[in-house]
Amino acid sequence: MSVMKAPRDIARRLGERSRARGDGWRRETFTLPRLDARAKAREWFDRYPKAAYMTEIEFWRELDDGRIEFVIRRLPSAD
Repeated sequence: MSVMKAPRDIARRLGERSRARGDGWRRETFTLPRLDARAKAREWFDRYPKAAYMTEIEFWRELDDGRIEFVIRRLPSAD
């Protein structure tokens, strides 16, 4: 005997699953010299276009030694 579920029950269960896994973003942190940091960011935006993956630089700062530390995030897959 199959049990029918209301759409709100399915949505609630899926929401609980996604919260249990985190916020759904894939993040990676890099610490690179300025030119290498630019190249790495370009690589990510080329590989994971903003329109499809919502790729963005979430945080960045320049360290005392001139290197750039940054966090880039994207959705795991395009819809």
